[in-house]
Amino acid sequence: MSANHIQDYAADQNGLVWGYRLHADAPAELIDSARLAAEILHAGATETTGFLWLHFNLSQAATEKWLRQHANLSPEFFEALHQGSRSTRIELADDALIAVVNDVLHGFSFDPSQLSTLWASVTPRLMISARKKPLKSVDRLRHAVQNGARMHSPLELLIHLLRDQADVLIGIVRDAVEKADQIEDDLLAGRLNHKRMNLGSLRRVLVRLQRLMAPEPAALFRLLQRPPVWISEADIQDLRQSSEEFSAVLVDMASLQERIKLLQEEIAAMINERNSRSLYTLTIVTVLALPINIIAGLFGMNVGGIPLASNEHGFWIIVLIVASFTSLAVWLLKRQPNE
Repeated sequence: MSANHIQDYAADQNGLVWGYRLHADAPAELIDSARLAAEILHAGATETTGFLWLHFNLSQAATEKWLRQHANLSPEFFEALHQGSRSTRIELADDALIAVVNDVLHGFSFDPSQLSTLWASVTPRLMISARKKPLKSVDRLRHAVQNGARMHSPLELLIHLLRDQADVLIGIVRDAVEKADQIEDDLLAGRLNHKRMNLGSLRRVLVRLQRLMAPEPAALFRLLQRPPVWISEADIQDLRQSSEEFSAVLVDMASLQERIKLLQEEIAAMINERNSRSLYTLTIVTVLALPINIIAGLFGMNVGGIPLASNEHGFWIIVLIVASFTSLAVWLLKRQPNE
């Protein structure tokens, strides 16, 4: 399929980005957008082969209205679109699966604004997905379908999407580990710069990723315990395995967050030690300069009766007095216990 087709679908007035009819034993077929409503209407017919995957762009104003009129989606799907909570979950609603999947944008650069959500409705013969911004995992799924990946059911397509999401997350964790390694190397070499600020930003993004992408255990547990009758046992096992793989990635992410926290604490300790040394040096200089400042202040008063004013050795006597007091201050500082 050429890139021009994708561009045409992206410009569809109903918000359709792409549409496929998938088969277990044949390549995917591109859906004609002009017959989209008819394709959805006949998706559940017994004489049809394969199943449909339709992907929509919610940033177009007409998309949601068209879906309400022609897609025959459950009310829970539209409620999920407008809910404030967007944690990753898969729920059962009227014999359909409603999935809320969080993903990153293309060119993700550890910016919290580069996170967005995809909503999906899965029935026995139809999967409808919708998003507001182009997402990385769903685009990987599209490339897999284009390259001939065989899908037996819409749920298998959703599981493939979750695994693609886990792969994207693994890549993000690897990039974060490289950043943490570089900062740690700079730390060991004594090059602090602004690394503590960089670590704080990286840690905030990882926390947000983990909070949004971690599947809700309760919703997934309910689905696995009481799946719809049209879901095969093999798909249930694949979904369980996919969730376990995803959980392993999240555990690695939590470990990385702990490592970043320790690096932040180490950098903070080094900064405090540097500040303490600077303050100690400043204190020593101040104490050593105190005798000469006091004596200079006393003898600098322009009043009568200043001692040694007429003594030809007065200057050296004052120098000797200052040196004596300074030596006493040095001796007292050296007697202080070293920490």
